Amino acid sequence: MLAGVLASGPAGAIDDRADLVPNERPAPGRDWAWRATLGRYHQNVDPSGLDLNLRASDEDDTAWVGLYRDDTGEHQLRAGWERQGRVGPVRLLGSLQLASGGFVGGSLTAEAWLDAAERVALLVGLGRTNLRPYVNLNFDPNDSTLLGLRGRLDAATDATLFEVRDDRLGTGQRVAHLVLRRRFDAATAGSIDLFRRSGRAAPGAPLVSGTGVALTWSHADWFVRVAYDPNVSYGESDMVRLSVGLRF
Repeated sequence: MLAGVLASGPAGAIDDRADLVPNERPAPGRDWAWRATLGRYHQNVDPSGLDLNLRASDEDDTAWVGLYRDDTGEHQLRAGWERQGRVGPVRLLGSLQLASGGFVGGSLTAEAWLDAAERVALLVGLGRTNLRPYVNLNFDPNDSTLLGLRGRLDAATDATLFEVRDDRLGTGQRVAHLVLRRRFDAATAGSIDLFRRSGRAAPGAPLVSGTGVALTWSHADWFVRVAYDPNVSYGESDMVRLSVGLRF
């Protein structure tokens, strides 16, 4: 039943809490920028699966719907909404997720620049769910805090260092990310997400830890992402993820 991906609260995932994929601006004369992604999630122990995701965004809002189906036929339909805005010098990113099976979740992340030149920003966030099962596709703990820093290394490169930590369920789950993003020209960009995971699937379960990496390459309207993700949802299964997407 979506083992290693569909899990209760401590393994649920809220998409992009650290705003690692900024909203895409619609083309002139259009209200929304669209992005479709097809992903294959291959596991060496638990069932593998496919995910189809469709997103629409403008400068401030993103709405999305997704369907995950594993090789046994188990599936879950998900939908969400994200909005960003400013309160004085602080940028806020809020999200709401719903899924079949009764899941409800949300998060709020604040970003504040620490210097007048806007070279370094502090990230602080909080996520909460109703602890119902949810397809987990970014594999960070959901009922958790987020703390991190974002820095602009130059005009084309930025780095984000942050940790997501369970603060509700007593699992000790924590995931530290170091993400580098670079735009090479107007049509081409890439990113590297190196992450370290440790914790338990549930209180009293065995302690697991592992290091993974995700690579993303984007050119014109197409992008591809490949990732190695060990101990998915703090279990025994390792995962290789391959996603291909189109902007339109």
